[in-house]
Amino acid sequence: MGKKRIVKKSGEDILKEKKIQEEAVSRQMAKKNVVQIEKGNIYINSSFNNTMITITDAKGNVLSWVTAGGLGFVGPKKATPFAASKAAKTIIEKIRKTGPYKVDIFVKGVGKGRISALKAFASSNLDILSVNDITPIPHNGPRPKKPRRV
Repeated sequence: MGKKRIVKKSGEDILKEKKIQEEAVSRQMAKKNVVQIEKGNIYINSSFNNTMITITDAKGNVLSWVTAGGLGFVGPKKATPFAASKAAKTIIEKIRKTGPYKVDIFVKGVGKGRISALKAFASSNLDILSVNDITPIPHNGPRPKKPRRV
C-alpha cells in the first residue's frame, strides 16, 4: 500500500465549512417553526370493525389522524373500547405542542369505542366546547314490498 495523503485545511476552508453548517442549522430551525392552532374539530368514527379519530382545524383541513388498526390492534380487537382509548391518547400526544386546545367533538357510528374515546378526550387538558352526534339516521326507511299478486 502506498502512502496516505493527509489533506490539511486552511483557515478559509474551515470558515467556509462552519458557514455552511450554520446555514443548514438555520434552515432546520426555520422548518421547526410550527403554527399554534387555537380551535379545531375532532371527528370520532366508531364502526363495528374499527375506530378512526381525525383532528382538523377550524376550516376543516386535516392536521392528524389515527386508527385503532394503525396502532397494531388486529381483528375484533380493533373495535374494543380499549383500542379506542389508546387511539385517543395517541392523537392527544400528537397535538400536545401545536394545538388545537379548544375543540368541538363530532361522534359518528354505533361502535363500542365511541364512549371510551370521549372519556379519553375529557380526561386530557383540552377545552371541549361541544359534543355532537352526527350518526346518519334514515328518515323514511326502505321502500315497502309490492302487494302480492294472486
